[in-house]
Amino acid sequence: MEATTLNNKKTIHAWTMFDWANSAYALVISTAIFPGYYEQFTPKEISISQLSFTNTSLYSFAVSFSYIIIAMLSPLLSGIADYSGRRKMFLKFFTLMGSIACIGLFWFKSEADIWLGTISFIVATIGFAGSLVFYDSYLPVIVTQDRYNKVSAKGYMLGYIGSVILLIIILAMIQMPELFRLPDGQLAARIGFAMVGIWWIGFAQYTFYYLPKDQNKAFPTSLLKNGYNEIIQVWYKIQSFPNVKRFLISFFFYSAGVQTVIYLATIFAKKELNFETAELIMLVLILQIVAIGGAQLFSYIGNIKGNRFSILVMILIWTFICFAAYFTTDKVFFYVLAGFVGMVMGGIQSLSRATYAIIIPEKNHSTTSYFSFYDVVYKVSIVSGTFIFGLVDNITNNMRYSVLALAILFVVSFYFMFTTQIRDQSESV
Repeated sequence: MEATTLNNKKTIHAWTMFDWANSAYALVISTAIFPGYYEQFTPKEISISQLSFTNTSLYSFAVSFSYIIIAMLSPLLSGIADYSGRRKMFLKFFTLMGSIACIGLFWFKSEADIWLGTISFIVATIGFAGSLVFYDSYLPVIVTQDRYNKVSAKGYMLGYIGSVILLIIILAMIQMPELFRLPDGQLAARIGFAMVGIWWIGFAQYTFYYLPKDQNKAFPTSLLKNGYNEIIQVWYKIQSFPNVKRFLISFFFYSAGVQTVIYLATIFAKKELNFETAELIMLVLILQIVAIGGAQLFSYIGNIKGNRFSILVMILIWTFICFAAYFTTDKVFFYVLAGFVGMVMGGIQSLSRATYAIIIPEKNHSTTSYFSFYDVVYKVSIVSGTFIFGLVDNITNNMRYSVLALAILFVVSFYFMFTTQIRDQSESV
């Protein structure tokens, strides 16, 4: 499979188009529309047995729970995919799961539907996150190492462009429902959630059609535990590669911060700074438009100055964002911060994926196992970041302290990345 698809333009385009398809979830559901909708149409205080939660902390914990589930499942599924050749099958499965769950959010109408909305969001998040381990693992087997940065950045760029197009359509429906013959913006938002699911599953068909076919080998049920064994084996292998280990530790801490910001930035703006819907629209558009160029900018810096230098710069910017958000009370300044978030949001994710593909010691049949390990680290980091954010928010009832906690995560990540040595792409690892 690898020899026949390396640097094939059609295959590369099909791979990057999956970013176009699934980024609709990442923008509309996890960032732009759904968090504010959830905060507005759920009770401010939710009691479960003898426990009490704010709705924003419950939202954080819902993200944490989603990633706990997928972190537990990923090694199992990647082990099956590795030995049975069913990588694409699982990519399809999680895409279908996530898109159907997004469509299910159409029926989330009021406080009475809080558990329908929460569970559908959890399932959509599992579908989104579950597909990424199989999607990311295609990168080293469809392009040569010298093109990792460029192709990875192209995927993120297409993702931002596609998701912004859909977001603008949905926002127009919410702001001008009468133009679409809708009674109000709430119904427009619910239709928008369903549109995300249709967009996701629809455009993914192009990816499914052109990516290399599965091998569909028979495998014994004893191999069900193989994924966990491979994760353990990868853990032991990276002990002999201290730079890989330090990179993953740094990646864990900054991913915890990055993904928590992405999931909760609009809720923070709405709750702490009293942003209205129109202001949130402007905030998200600034973030996304800047992000289109951000991934390309830091890919270019990575090619010129090295990926390590580029990632260190972005970690410093993320640290500044968190400290500044803690102190800001001005909406205009928060717009500026949104621009900084957009600049580094796609860049740090794109370069992380490309850098890991560069530094892993084996690029053969073990590729999926290494990316499964990377994916588990990523997902556990999101569990940690969103749980810390939700816990601090629930204790203090002040999301500013939660943001300050994220700043500490970035400081720790900077230390570990600073002590990591990453060779240029032209060198062997």
